Amino acid sequence: MHRIQIIEGDITCCQTDAIVNAANTSLLGGGGVDGAIHRAAGPALLEECRSLNGCATGEAKITRGYNLPARFVIHTVGPIWRDGAHGEHAALASCYRRVFEVAIQHGIRSIAFPAISTGAYRFPPDAACRIALEETARILARHQHFEQVLFVAFNPTVFAAFQSALKAILPPPS
Repeated sequence: MHRIQIIEGDITCCQTDAIVNAANTSLLGGGGVDGAIHRAAGPALLEECRSLNGCATGEAKITRGYNLPARFVIHTVGPIWRDGAHGEHAALASCYRRVFEVAIQHGIRSIAFPAISTGAYRFPPDAACRIALEETARILARHQHFEQVLFVAFNPTVFAAFQSALKAILPPPS
């Protein structure tokens, strides 16, 4: 499982085949990582997103990366945290599964994820990062072609949550 890496930084600088956008349902840009990706990719990303007719929570759609170092952007819409009793955990897990399904369909071998739903959507980082790592471990166990899965934390709190989840889910290398 050395294919998983966690860094603190800017996802728009990742030189992976694809980066993941924690988008809103319109796919037309917003704040946080969504706005940063749209700004870095340039206006052509917005134009392509307009043709996709939005995206439902828990689903994923792909576009070109335009001015980004990544060739593709996979957009997924995470759940808005209410109280954890309204399907938020299942919806977030679906985001990761659907992103990986889209990545497999397009031959993507390296991918960078943000901490989906942990910003403006207020999903607790510890729970969100654990879901992210659990879903990723399941996918990597079945699909050997992924060379690198990068989790990009936007702040020290999310970085620590990713590190903690990784230690809980994956045994230390022997």
